[in-house]
Amino acid sequence: MKTLFFRALMHEPAGTDIRTNTGEYRTRPMRGQRAAESTACDRSSGSRAITPVATHVCDSQPDLWRFAAEWRTKPADNFISTAAQKRFFRCLNAGIASLIIFCAVGCKTSESRNSQAFSSSPSSSPFAEDATLKPVSPQMITVTNQLDPSLLRAPTNLFTLGPGDKLDIELADETNSLSTTVVGPDGKIYFNLLPGTDVWGLTLEQTQQLLEQEMRKYVRGRPLVNVTLRDVESKHVWLLGRFQQPGIYNMAAPTTLLEAIAAAGGPQSFAGQRQISEGGPLGEDLADLQRSFIVRDNKMLPVDFYRLVDKGDISQNIYLKPDDFVYFAPAYAKEVYVLGAVTQPKPVQYVEGMTLMQAIAGAYGTVRDAWLAHVTIIRGSLSDPQCAFVNYYDVVKGKAPDVILQPNDIVYVPLTRYRYLRKYIDIALNTFVSSVAINAGTKLSQPPNGVISGVIIPAGSGITITPPPAPPVGQ
Repeated sequence: MKTLFFRALMHEPAGTDIRTNTGEYRTRPMRGQRAAESTACDRSSGSRAITPVATHVCDSQPDLWRFAAEWRTKPADNFISTAAQKRFFRCLNAGIASLIIFCAVGCKTSESRNSQAFSSSPSSSPFAEDATLKPVSPQMITVTNQLDPSLLRAPTNLFTLGPGDKLDIELADETNSLSTTVVGPDGKIYFNLLPGTDVWGLTLEQTQQLLEQEMRKYVRGRPLVNVTLRDVESKHVWLLGRFQQPGIYNMAAPTTLLEAIAAAGGPQSFAGQRQISEGGPLGEDLADLQRSFIVRDNKMLPVDFYRLVDKGDISQNIYLKPDDFVYFAPAYAKEVYVLGAVTQPKPVQYVEGMTLMQAIAGAYGTVRDAWLAHVTIIRGSLSDPQCAFVNYYDVVKGKAPDVILQPNDIVYVPLTRYRYLRKYIDIALNTFVSSVAINAGTKLSQPPNGVISGVIIPAGSGITITPPPAPPVGQ
């Protein structure tokens, strides 16, 4: 109706009565009628005055057009511009539509809440105790770690000297010139007339050439020097945990993992232990090969010790490098390791039916800025672990059920958010092996030979095997 009114107000349709200034109504000519009027003009005088064709009574026209014609005589200030009219009606229509949608959504939500509130079944409530608050087992996914084939190849680099190494040095053309010297903490050795000679980081051949060159300054001719490695103290591998003879072993030549395990007597078993009385803790000294691991450069290598030791799978027999850390986990331990962004990361004693909230509470809760949307649970073998991700926010708020844990589970609370889920698994595993290695290293005060090693494992969030410092640069 408003559209017709504004159209009649601004554009009078043909054939309607129009009120003139004198108060009379005249009929607006139609298209064909306007042409007829133009021919009826006074040609003699050249006048183009148009003679009204017909007059009609006002009552014969519709009331709408008559009302519009009357308003045309009023001042323009009484009307609103066309753009403002359009904005006004658009806003009015949008407001009415929003009100209708709001009422419809509110009625639907209210109806849904009423249906839940007055449900006859108590288990239909989303917060029913037997439906959501009962702890459940997490859905685990298996992650397979691939072993790098390059780890199975023997290293080609030659042995280099370091602090603590012992050398037998003699002049080939002189009798009774054999002497034993030790590489000092500064990397220098002292032989015959020579002052301190820096040999840190040199091979045996390079050391021999350097000594011959220095001896020419004090001896006529061309002296011949023989250098022999007597003992190695600068290269070590750590073999701790449930070994027959755990300790720190020197590494003078390329060594495989099986050779190192054999040097430590293999994993502990009943055959290597004293007689255990019947009824005692029969599994006390056994090694858990599925939970055993090897650490290199602060990262865990995916070696399956169960396949290597029990099944004889040579594909897991990698070559060791200096400062590698091999750990055999105890089989009898029943703990849950709570690590990451908690107040006190530590192993929590496992009890039957322990849940995730209980384990985190045993570590005195999470820190303030912890990312609780992806709390990681790792279970089973460390080489092929089973993992689960729990939204701890929903568990705490009662929107999701608590999770039941098992002995030796690893619970990792991340401090920040990561883009890929595999990142959570890698950090959780590396944090676990680091903490276990730190605890095992602090318990070992001295190696079997009674000499304290120079390898350091400082306490912290991750294990750091510090190699000997670089040789000093010659002046």
